[in-house]
Amino acid sequence: MTLNACAALVERGDPDRFLAAMAAPPAARRVLFPLYAFNLEVARAPWVTEEPMIAEMRLQWWRDALEEIRDGKKPRAHEVVGPLAEVLTPETAGVLDRLIVARRWDIYKDAFEDQAHFDEYLENTGGVLMWVAARCLGAHVTAAPAVIALGKATALVRFLQAVPNLEARKRIPLVDGRPAAIAAMARGALDDAFARNIRHHAGIPKPARAALIEGWQTRPLLQQLIRQPARVAEGAVGLSPFSKKLRLLFAS
Repeated sequence: MTLNACAALVERGDPDRFLAAMAAPPAARRVLFPLYAFNLEVARAPWVTEEPMIAEMRLQWWRDALEEIRDGKKPRAHEVVGPLAEVLTPETAGVLDRLIVARRWDIYKDAFEDQAHFDEYLENTGGVLMWVAARCLGAHVTAAPAVIALGKATALVRFLQAVPNLEARKRIPLVDGRPAAIAAMARGALDDAFARNIRHHAGIPKPARAALIEGWQTRPLLQQLIRQPARVAEGAVGLSPFSKKLRLLFAS
């Protein structure tokens, strides 16, 4: 039932990752749904209140839960923490903590310090999430740079899709929001994530490839952003429903 609760959370709050998990083999969903539900809960925490201290406390709650898992303690009673504890190791729980720390940026209205700060945010959110999923599904540590690069590129696309909403909330989401700068970011992410065929990486056995399905829209959306970076300001970054289904079928 707790796994079903995780799946229901993801279906309601993160439909693209829900589709990615459903496209994965059933055995992989036992890993993906708790991780994606955890990510959703952590991503929401900074936005459910206007009080920074309360948001900090919510993130700390999740850090404490990960610390308990890392230390081998009995996990606290929670519909996500329970199944999460079943799939994480002390190593992966420690890595996942970076995701929570990165989400502190969402609490406040300060801009990113520079491009390096923004890149670090993407790596520690989307990159870490995809890597922990792959690691829990059997990926070797040698595959970490390649998987993190794909997760980071996927996070960039998702972030750029959210730019109009972030600006409406009085945030300053981009270090440089000029179309040329956006196109350059997209080109760099495309080169980093797709310079090689990640699915053939020796460190990513077949079961671990389920973690990569989450990036099924990343390549075409990066290509779209290279060609038409103005879509970010227009809130028009996305694929047609037909293209999404076709890409998901290919990825799975």
